[in-house]
Amino acid sequence: MRAQDEMQRVVEEYSSSLLRAAYSLLKNREDSEDAVQETFLRYMEKAPVFTSREHEKAWLLRVAVNISKNHLSSAWFRKRTDLKEDIPALEQEEQEVLESVLKLSAKYRTVIHLYYYEGYSLSEISQILRSPLSTITTRLSRARKKLAILLKEDDPK
Repeated sequence: MRAQDEMQRVVEEYSSSLLRAAYSLLKNREDSEDAVQETFLRYMEKAPVFTSREHEKAWLLRVAVNISKNHLSSAWFRKRTDLKEDIPALEQEEQEVLESVLKLSAKYRTVIHLYYYEGYSLSEISQILRSPLSTITTRLSRARKKLAILLKEDDPK
């Protein structure tokens, strides 16, 4: 397969997953798109060889998460103000859940995203984020508890 065809396959196959992962950290579509583009640039520069599609996806997600974390820690990012943006095509309940997830700290948002939206197991998340399994398990448990509290607070009943 030609390099251009391979790159097109990778972009088509993983763009939406990478965008969601970056958005779960950055909370901004434009910054998330920038992070995804930077991820694909790294893919092109490094031209890694993978044993499987899952390995390829995990590598891309790890790079996207790391790039997003780097954006979060930059002085420029910390000093600016975002405009609130609604995500089109979400039901009201999905929008409320997403808004609650976005209120969590980055370490919890990342684990929630990889577990619920990408379908990774805890051990896979541990490998992607290069953190001990016990840390990932604890973060997911704490994130669930915090989400439950946030969703109860937002419930008008």
